[in-house]
Amino acid sequence: MAAFESNRSVPEIIGESEAMQSLFETIDKLKDTDANILILGENGTGKDMIANLLCCCSPRTDKPFVHIDLGTIPGQLFESELFGHEKGAFTDARQEKQGRFEIASGGTLFLDEIGNLTPGMQAKLLTAIEKQQITRLGSTMPLSINVRLICATNADIHEMVANGEFRQDLLYRINTIELNIPPLRERGRDIDLLAEHFLQRYRKKYKKDIRNISGQAMKKLREYNWPGNVRELQHAIERAVILASGFTLTPDDFMLKSAAYRKSKADNLNLDQLEREAIEKALSQSGGNMNRAAELLGISRFTLYRKIEKLGAQ
Repeated sequence: MAAFESNRSVPEIIGESEAMQSLFETIDKLKDTDANILILGENGTGKDMIANLLCCCSPRTDKPFVHIDLGTIPGQLFESELFGHEKGAFTDARQEKQGRFEIASGGTLFLDEIGNLTPGMQAKLLTAIEKQQITRLGSTMPLSINVRLICATNADIHEMVANGEFRQDLLYRINTIELNIPPLRERGRDIDLLAEHFLQRYRKKYKKDIRNISGQAMKKLREYNWPGNVRELQHAIERAVILASGFTLTPDDFMLKSAAYRKSKADNLNLDQLEREAIEKALSQSGGNMNRAAELLGISRFTLYRKIEKLGAQ
């Protein structure tokens, strides 16, 4: 990857493919700016690592970096988590609490899974961004904030705007610069580099004398579609290292399809199986291009992502 100078610990992001080099070049151009960034990419592509890298090479590198997964916050706690609250603001508010905006002021606030926000949450977030002010629950005194926003989502947020599911004015506020992280299946020989990297990590961790990955095993890794991206590859290598008994990882050491994918094809009336086969066929015909596969299936790219997640997790 490109070299970035920082006083923080720079995350190790491996990639020599054209797509990743282009991404690194863009990040390098952003190192002296405070621009708000929107990171788009499928689950498991490393959006959190890119957010950390952006912070490391920014003018705010020595300031707070606050990460919050918006997909895990119940609606009733949204304001308390982001804006804070005063003692007694609600039943369980036994003491005052700083919100994430207040904690991150002067630094960077990373809002992960921003596509999960409800319309009401979106409106409150937009107001805070526009005014650069927040008000704790139970207070009438606004607090000035100064944060650099980095947001991320695996959703097709532009389609969400078109469908009225995400505010266009909020999108304009958070995506001064938009970064798209390529899925692993589009990164070519980066699969080899990442597999070797994870092999070295886990052979040391588990004290296993595994020296390499066979050519046939690597071929199997390259040909797999990786719906879970780098995270799935990492788990596949770790599992293989733990269970392997030889010095070389072979194709038999990699069980790449989940139980959901191994359901009997004789059950041809199983709706999940039929849907899965249709998705696999569309991905095959499109050469792994998600946009084209979605078109072939007559669904949106966002819907395709969700179906792959659902079917792969059963």
